[in-house]
Amino acid sequence: MPILIDLFLTFAKIGMFTFGGGYAMISLIENDCVEKKKWITHDEMMDMTVIAESTPGPVAINCATYVGYKKGKLLGAIIATVGMVLPSFIILFLISKYFDKFLEISWVANAFRGIKIAVGILIVDAAVKMLQKMKKKPMPIIIVACSFFAMMLIDIYSINISSMILLLVSAFIGIIVFVMKSHAKKREKRNDLS
Repeated sequence: MPILIDLFLTFAKIGMFTFGGGYAMISLIENDCVEKKKWITHDEMMDMTVIAESTPGPVAINCATYVGYKKGKLLGAIIATVGMVLPSFIILFLISKYFDKFLEISWVANAFRGIKIAVGILIVDAAVKMLQKMKKKPMPIIIVACSFFAMMLIDIYSINISSMILLLVSAFIGIIVFVMKSHAKKREKRNDLS
């Protein structure tokens, strides 16, 4: 029972800071679930982020569901997901009732401007941590560099391309490299046997 309460409270705390969406929350999830509580490893966090990005639904909720399931099976997944969603639902419900009046308050409008900057920093922080944990092999480095430059060109020239296309191209390249390595290993085994 204590792990279920801990899951709920941890993800409720993360869920209260949903400004910027799931990508901004990845850094918070990694800080709590990997570094502080050691519920998952850095490698699992990277894998989970990739899987959460490529499956339907918000990234942060998918991550919460995964961690919850790992620590408390189905009930843990449900509780972690509810913990992630509930605070932002309540906050958005209250803000939506008074949204126009809410933004008329000058300190609130200024706070939102500051939050935009913090969200960008959280996203960059999550990306830097993932790059640091990435295995320093040629293929992942080439894929990261190519994806980065492709995204920069897409932004500079305002080309309307989904980031999912870059994910699919990267996945396709990864599969090709895996198949090529598998064939090379089989050839080496055959050569060793003969």
